[in-house]
Amino acid sequence: MTKHSGPPGQPDQPQPAERDAWLSVSARKNRRRRVVLADPRGRGRVLRTIIELEEQTSVGEKLIRDLIRTQLRTGLALGGGTLLLLALLPLVFYLLPWLGEVELVGVRLPWLMLGLAPFPLCYGVGYAYRRLAERHEHDFVSSVDR
Repeated sequence: MTKHSGPPGQPDQPQPAERDAWLSVSARKNRRRRVVLADPRGRGRVLRTIIELEEQTSVGEKLIRDLIRTQLRTGLALGGGTLLLLALLPLVFYLLPWLGEVELVGVRLPWLMLGLAPFPLCYGVGYAYRRLAERHEHDFVSSVDR
């Protein structure tokens, strides 16, 4: 460093050449390096897949799109099945009129089935969808980690 040439109370200012040399040394020391150790189990492929997901490359987008498509297919199948079951109830009572005459606890069976059956059915379908969605996500994570 050079002698103090500025006003009193201020630190010494390095000359431009010294400052540039100091910055280049500092930049080399502070530069981050990524060190990846070789993993015999194929960890490099997993890392590459995770990077593709994070950077949203075309491969990462396809993986995410496949997960979403699987989730959508499951939702549509369960929703369609539920809708079909609920829509068939009135049809069953229309085609089998003797079922409409059955009474339980003073209430006719069609009213009980149409008034009470949808609630446990929808709860069960929701529970099944949550379990299947978690399984799909677990399978997705497992396929990425392989």
